[in-house]
Amino acid sequence: MVLALTVCGSVIALVVVGLVVFGLRRRLIQRSGGTFNCSLRWDAPEKPVGGEEKGKGWGYGIARYNGDRIEWFRIFSYSPRPRRVLERSAIEVAGRRTPDGEELVLLPDDIILVCLHRGTRLELAMSEDALTGFLAWLEAAPPGQRVNVA
Repeated sequence: MVLALTVCGSVIALVVVGLVVFGLRRRLIQRSGGTFNCSLRWDAPEKPVGGEEKGKGWGYGIARYNGDRIEWFRIFSYSPRPRRVLERSAIEVAGRRTPDGEELVLLPDDIILVCLHRGTRLELAMSEDALTGFLAWLEAAPPGQRVNVA
């Protein structure tokens, strides 16, 4: 009985410590400012191929402006490093759309921005306010940099 209580207590303590570290990581990412909620689908297909569903492949995360780069962090991760780094000069906006009915992981008011980054097709889903800021950041590129905003 004592052993079972000790094991249960240890498991609960580990879960609590994991949640605290998880929250601390998010605070550290947001500490420098310039962050926004942003879902990402890397290497997104143009059209569903075979049995692949259009709504699959999304990762929920936080994006952070860092100079001429956007750093994208997964929400459900303990890694202090960004999962993807997008350079302003390499982002080409190809279009925008609203979420499909199958894209349940996205918030209903999100807008999906279809982009190319170094030849890789990706989709970013964000709120309208975040989209306005993102497009303004793209347009604010230093003189001489090529900017492609749809």
